[in-house]
Amino acid sequence: MDFTFTEEQRAAVEAARAVFADVAPDGVPSPALTPGAVADDFDRPLWGRLAASDLLSLVLAEEHGGAGLDTIALCLVLREAARVLARVPVLEHCATAMAVQAHGSPELAATLLPGAGRGTLVLTAAAHGRSGHDPAELAVTARLDGEAWVLEGTQTAVPWAHTADWIAVPAHTGEGEGVLALVPRTADGLALAEQVSTSGERFAELALDGVRVDRTHLIDTPVAGERLRQILTTGTCALALGLGEGVLGMTSRYTSKREQFGFPVATFQAVAVQAADRYIDLRAMEVTLWQAAWRLDAATGGAGGPLPSAGDVAVAKIWASEGVRRVVQTAQHLHGGFGADTDYPLHRYHAWAKQLELQLGPAAAHEEALGDLLAAHPLA
Repeated sequence: MDFTFTEEQRAAVEAARAVFADVAPDGVPSPALTPGAVADDFDRPLWGRLAASDLLSLVLAEEHGGAGLDTIALCLVLREAARVLARVPVLEHCATAMAVQAHGSPELAATLLPGAGRGTLVLTAAAHGRSGHDPAELAVTARLDGEAWVLEGTQTAVPWAHTADWIAVPAHTGEGEGVLALVPRTADGLALAEQVSTSGERFAELALDGVRVDRTHLIDTPVAGERLRQILTTGTCALALGLGEGVLGMTSRYTSKREQFGFPVATFQAVAVQAADRYIDLRAMEVTLWQAAWRLDAATGGAGGPLPSAGDVAVAKIWASEGVRRVVQTAQHLHGGFGADTDYPLHRYHAWAKQLELQLGPAAAHEEALGDLLAAHPLA
């Protein structure tokens, strides 16, 4: 088997590194010192550079002005973004665009995808339901009324909703079928209440009160919502990996320079062993991430496996949710008091890691889901 990335995927990494090279994690006020959100909007200049480098159209087909790449390429870009805590909705934007491209009507694709690829139109997705624990589609009902669907319900913790142009909202019909509605932020009946994430970013609670959605703007393919959720989850694992690698790099540089008793603390066995353990965590996070991303793309192409792709995503979540926590905790420990200094960026990485951990959920829940899949699909 060939585990190397393709030439196109490597080119995407190089382009992403060039765009993110000048991004400073301390570019906005510290979440530790800010009572509300650290900023009202995401990093628009960076968004423009991503669009100019064709990274926002990476996963779109050529007919929509894109490069036609896959989930793996998206995760490679997200990994680079997280290393510098880039404040841009690349994950939500691209995941929603992929769902529209794969399952949306031609009218919906023509409305959203060209602008999404150019970055002139921003997409986001509601994926946490009412509480973050129940399936998102259960939080909103959709009923057909003439030529439009009417949405009622609530979605919490929607990233970048205040500044996005369109929001993908999972819902369910009266027959219990899952659907995915694309709702403009300015739609009548849609209210946004301000929320602030652990990382200090501006989120929103959506209240949908009789929001009318044109038939062509609702995706009724049963697998569309599930695929969107899996891409969002796998992308979050990629963010956790990139953040963890950035933090371990910071820790390596600091412990190589910080001296005690006349020697760099990196030469002490206790320090080296802890750093080595976290390196192993990152490698496990990496291999399970690429397995999950590959399975998502392979499933689209018709390739199967002993378990549904949800099993691979569950394994990636198990490692990412626990691994990113262990990495930042060890980094704080090895930095000593310096790690809590708000003039040093490590505390920001810790806040972002905690937000990612909350989004992914506890490893025990994913282990239970994986157990259910194994019970339902016995391995030969």
